[in-house]
Amino acid sequence: MDLGLNNKHALVLGASQGLGLAVAKALLAEGASVTLSGRSSDRLEAARQSLPEDQQVRCHLALADLSGPDAARTISEAARSNGNVDILVNNTGGPPPGLPSGVDVDIVSAQFDAMVRPVLSLTLDFVASMRAQKWDRIITIASSGVVQPIPHLPISNALRSTLVGFMKTLASEVAKDGVTVNMLLPGRIATSRTRSLDAAQAERSGRPLEDISAESAATIPAGRYGTVEEFAAVAAFLAGVPASYVTGSMLRVDGGAIRSI
Repeated sequence: MDLGLNNKHALVLGASQGLGLAVAKALLAEGASVTLSGRSSDRLEAARQSLPEDQQVRCHLALADLSGPDAARTISEAARSNGNVDILVNNTGGPPPGLPSGVDVDIVSAQFDAMVRPVLSLTLDFVASMRAQKWDRIITIASSGVVQPIPHLPISNALRSTLVGFMKTLASEVAKDGVTVNMLLPGRIATSRTRSLDAAQAERSGRPLEDISAESAATIPAGRYGTVEEFAAVAAFLAGVPASYVTGSMLRVDGGAIRSI
């Protein structure tokens, strides 16, 4: 399937590793140029150097820590220096795990500034030009926790749900202008973030990490964790021309883990 992404320019947040890097690679493989944003210059450069030479020339870097007060402006300026942004992929890190009753509101505030504020700022910064172009994509990576709250991730459940409400509302406003707005909900995808959460659970329970991961995989109908490539393929489809009539949606990439309809 031709996704029609030649000569399109994507900005991918959190793109130095994990889901963000996988999405960036998928878009590059489809012919798009991509600006990778992240907070580590070493990781960003390593990510670019890992690409085939023909993709490296279409890969640009935007160094910024999303928790910083000027991050959105810095990323926006860097991305625009590489051309109009046709595809915005919002992707942030996650807050520490814990019990809802033990949540520290100061940590919630700090995580809001890192997970929600920059995403809203960048989305609002680009949406006017996107509407004028009459063909653009906004994809926000959240978590399956916005549908089925994850017990030990109360802050993530709450803050990512804030983005769900905003993006769904925005989707209705901009659909007539050819701009689609969708959410991608990863389940248990094999990333360093997933491994760290399993490790935290193993430490809390005093059990081996391998046992925790095996038990978690056993609760998934697919019987395993997903790969970053499987997740990225769905993101690339949403970014492409064939997905032009998909908007205001939340797509689960979870191996069937969420049992509700």
